[in-house]
Amino acid sequence: RWLTIEAASIQDAEMKKLRLLLVAVLCALVLGVGGAIHAADPPPPTAKDRCGVCGMFVAKYPNWAATVIFTDGTQVFFDGPKDLFRYILNLEDYKAENREISEVFVTDYYSTALIDAKDAFFVSGSDVMGPMGPELVPLSKEAHAKTFALDHGGELILRFDEITSDKIPR
Repeated sequence: RWLTIEAASIQDAEMKKLRLLLVAVLCALVLGVGGAIHAADPPPPTAKDRCGVCGMFVAKYPNWAATVIFTDGTQVFFDGPKDLFRYILNLEDYKAENREISEVFVTDYYSTALIDAKDAFFVSGSDVMGPMGPELVPLSKEAHAKTFALDHGGELILRFDEITSDKIPR
């Protein structure tokens, strides 16, 4: 009888651990594990998609393309990070102030792969021009940003949350 009670206690403890683990995994999935888990990369812009700020055709500049995805699934494309930040820092100017942003993607300068803009390093003041002149050049790794800044005369390396209207190249 003592053996039966001990076995039941062990089973209860193991079930509690399993439940806690399951809750932790579910929370991580719901909360996005600090941005590491996100929806599938958005489709690339089509020939008809225009920049949400300047109206340029975005598909002509795939190496600079950026995308905002709203919680309702709507996507807005941009011909570069400069216009993306003009947009998200002034949503009311684009009649999007009542919409919640779900994800933001930019194109990594070296790999040309889409990366989460919140994880990117942006180099400002370099000699590399985007579709509309001076640009915030996105890179996926800090080491890449430092090398790029040295190679191209970059003045600042900024993170997503550090970019304000006065730091967007003109």
